[in-house]
This record gives sequence, structure tokens and C-alpha cells, in this order.
Amino acid sequence: MQSASETQQDRAITLLKKRGMVRLSEFKEAGVTAATVSRMREKGLVLQLSRGLYQLPDASFDTHHALAEAAKLVPKGVICLTSALAFHGLTDTIPSRVWMAIGAKDRRPRTETPPLQFVRFGAKVLSSGITEQMIEGVRVRIYNPTKTVVNLFRYRRSAGRRYQKSPGLNLALEGLREALRQRKSTPAEIARFANEAGIWKVVQPYLEAMTANA
Repeated sequence: MQSASETQQDRAITLLKKRGMVRLSEFKEAGVTAATVSRMREKGLVLQLSRGLYQLPDASFDTHHALAEAAKLVPKGVICLTSALAFHGLTDTIPSRVWMAIGAKDRRPRTETPPLQFVRFGAKVLSSGITEQMIEGVRVRIYNPTKTVVNLFRYRRSAGRRYQKSPGLNLALEGLREALRQRKSTPAEIARFANEAGIWKVVQPYLEAMTANA
């Protein structure tokens, strides 16, 4: 007869196989105690990725592993800016941290790994242009290529508290050029999202210059 601890252990492993990564709160919801998880970690049955986040030790790491971690730690967040641009293959830049958009009034989570860079978007801008990608069994919310490029133009400035960590204009231009060249975006789509964000007059001259000889 299995002990309660063994039953919880089996349940925990099944949950990890199903979801890829599991938070401690999710274990508790499934009836797996923190003590059981701790013992499993000591035995090497689970790998602790960061505070309160676990994965099976033999799980294969995807190139975009950090994005999956971020999505589990901040379920309401959306991968954005440099991280989204790199995910879509629109830049050679390798982000040193995961860029994530959250709501204007959302609580800013405290995490150590992976390093996260938060930006706050208004409700309308935050909710549009989101796609869902599966990475290591984790459902990751990430902005589509067009919305990513437009967001980069919104955060192109280098001055002001809001733009302290701005990726800058050059990355926005690179993203726009590559999105058009790789046909991951169209001028009409860019215009629509730029109008929605209230920055069409900023984007328009760059878009017209890049499509003039197309």
C-alpha cells in the first residue's frame, strides 16, 4: 500500500509531465504539500528553477526556456519588446533579460530568476495583438510581430522615467525592416496597430521610406 507521501509524489510527477513547469501554488491546488515537493527536490526528483517554480530534471530545455519560466511566474504578463522581437526572429540581439508587459495597476512580481524587465501598458494596448505559443509544455502569451514592432516605437525614447530601459529607436527600425522583409507583417497591419497606440505619425515616415521601393 502506497503512503500518502508516495501518492503525492506520483501526483506531482504527473502534473509536471502534463504542464512542463509547475508553481508551488499549483502543487498545493492538486493536493501536493510543500513538504512533499521539498523532499522530492532533495532526492533529485524535481528541479527548482526559481523560487516556487519546478520542473522535471530530465526535461529538455528549449531555446526560449526563459520565456516559459517568465510566463509561469507572471501568468497575466505578456512577453514583449526585445524578447518578443528575438522570439519572432526579427533581430540578432540576444536579450539579457525577459521583457514583459503588465497592466498599469498590476502588482509587480518579485523574481530573481530569470531576470525580468517589466513595462506597464494601458488595458487596450495590453490586450491586443497577443498570440499564444507552447514552450516546454507551458502556454506563453507573446505579442505578434506587428504589435511587437509598434511597441518598440512606443518605447523608442531614451529620456523620462517611463523609458529608463528603452531598447531605443535602432531596434525598432531593425524590427520594422525585418518584419516587412520576412513578410511577418504588412504595412496595413502596422498602420492599424500604430493608430491604436496613437503613434501613427511617428511610424508613418519610416514605414513609407521602407516600402517606397518595394
